[in-house]
Amino acid sequence: MGVCVCFVTPWRCLVVLSLRLLFLVPAGAPVQSGDTSPFNRVMDNLTVRQGDSIALRCAIDNQMTRTAWLNRSTILYAGRDKWTLDERVSLQLYNNREYTIKINNVQVQDEGLYTCAVQTNLHPRTTIVHLIVQVPPTIMTISPDVSVNEGANVSIVCLATGKPEPVVTWRHLSPIAQGFMSEEEYLEIPSITKQDAGVYECSASNEVSTDIKKVQIIVNFPPYISDAKNLGVAVGQKGILRCEAIAVPTAAFEWYIEDRRIFSGFNGIQIQSKGRLSMLTFLNVSEEDYGNYTCMASNKLGNATTSLILYETNEPTSSTLVQEKTTSTKYAILRDVGAAQDVKSVGAGSQASACLLLVLCVQLLLKF
Repeated sequence: MGVCVCFVTPWRCLVVLSLRLLFLVPAGAPVQSGDTSPFNRVMDNLTVRQGDSIALRCAIDNQMTRTAWLNRSTILYAGRDKWTLDERVSLQLYNNREYTIKINNVQVQDEGLYTCAVQTNLHPRTTIVHLIVQVPPTIMTISPDVSVNEGANVSIVCLATGKPEPVVTWRHLSPIAQGFMSEEEYLEIPSITKQDAGVYECSASNEVSTDIKKVQIIVNFPPYISDAKNLGVAVGQKGILRCEAIAVPTAAFEWYIEDRRIFSGFNGIQIQSKGRLSMLTFLNVSEEDYGNYTCMASNKLGNATTSLILYETNEPTSSTLVQEKTTSTKYAILRDVGAAQDVKSVGAGSQASACLLLVLCVQLLLKF
């Protein structure tokens, strides 16, 4: 042990010397027989979240002569005197019962053993506090958005830090994923399909909180025709052939009749393509428009084609509809007249039957 030489504040040297002598007694020394003093025990662990504040309490009595709080070998407080330069540490309470210091904005480097040393008339006593600092998870590394062709092998990564060590979970945010989940930092998707495309969520969780980040996987695939139907239209009417194709990137459409490509404006035909759908519109169908049409959807990965037929139908004209309506009206009138005549006939028959019955009754009475 070195010699303390002081010129300005000799009392500080005295305190340091006393503390050095005090800590020659090992922390956590065995309690003497019959001694149940709380000063000779190691306190339970104290857990605090990073950024929060914590109070370190130490019970004392009126027999103490000197006190100090230490972090490892660094003196924080000696009695009421502050020795540390850390502004976050302050004296919260000091009386004949309790000696408490407070640490604000706790950081990871504050974790460790804290010792409350008390010198009494009999012998030194210590109380040890083990401070545990919990750190919320932070995702430090995550893969950028990915664009791949169907059938490729895909690997994405999500790395996180925190205390306790966070659990990393991948989840596919898709209705068709059916609860897909993987508790791995590295997510491997072999031979990826179009159904595997979408947003993948990485969550890192521990006892403190959860950090979440997302990665989008775009799967490129050639077009396939999802909807195309034949159409029947009468001459002079408007008709629309529809062709729908799903592809990534979005498909470009071309229309053909036999081997000839059709462009918008050709023979009064209009072509409109937007997103998945392309429409071939005939504003006034003629006999020459009927036939077999081909829709082709293509992107950089391939193409798909389908055939659609525009055929003639005989729709009723307005004069035919008027004639049918007139005939129907006449039929209804004749039906009502016939029903009325049937009612009259029934009434006349009933009267004749009544007269005949009356004649028979008169003849029977005359015989008697």
